[in-house]
Amino acid sequence: MIQLKNIYKSLGGHEILKGVSMQINTGENFVIVGSSGTGKSVTLKHIMGLFTPDRGDVIIKGKNIAHLSRKELEEIRTSTGVLFQNGALISWLNIEENLALPLYEKTKLGDAEIKSMVKDALAMVELSGIEKKMPSNISGGMKKRAGLARGIIRNPDIILYDEPTSGLDPVLARKIDNLILHLQEKLNVTSVIVTHDLHSAFTIADKILMLHEGKVVQQGTPEEFMKSSHPHVKAFIEAQPIPLKFLKSTEEKRRKRQKNY
Repeated sequence: MIQLKNIYKSLGGHEILKGVSMQINTGENFVIVGSSGTGKSVTLKHIMGLFTPDRGDVIIKGKNIAHLSRKELEEIRTSTGVLFQNGALISWLNIEENLALPLYEKTKLGDAEIKSMVKDALAMVELSGIEKKMPSNISGGMKKRAGLARGIIRNPDIILYDEPTSGLDPVLARKIDNLILHLQEKLNVTSVIVTHDLHSAFTIADKILMLHEGKVVQQGTPEEFMKSSHPHVKAFIEAQPIPLKFLKSTEEKRRKRQKNY
């Protein structure tokens, strides 16, 4: 589904990515972790098509997106939903208008059908009934879920998440984790999740990749990640200790999920 092959990228004279490669299979929840400034968001922006690599290839659905025309790239983006870190809702539009905007801009659907799609998307993220509320009148967790509803409203087969649990209390963070798992099951989407939250990563991931100083230092299942002897991986894990019972539980759930795709 998604491949990054030996990606190098410099910004402002600083080399951010130094030969990053990854393979993300259809239907996987692929989690990218690492400390701040390691290149996680830059990697995600390459998958979005917002950055072009200095060297290397970004291949989505068999197409190298760096070589696509604007129209071809737009077709890829149409099938990709994005949840930005702060939800990225337009402050002067209500929730219904925020969700409807991409449908009015990119489709020829009528008002009634768009309203129905907005209602269905909000129901999927457990936000039914907030259509007329303004972004300023809902909580941070609700903004994240509304942003996710907007991301899925065009039935994407890829969803990209930038720090989906950042700034949320543990209860809301786990709700977002459960939504990510629900969408994987319900829509069979391929998800790429950038996060600092190791609890979230172990909950939702089929594969975890860790970046350190622009390089991949670990890539594999959560179980393989936990057993890694790499010093940067071990330090990252030790900074966010997770109970062994929880790890065993999430590993069992991951194996059950993988049987379904």
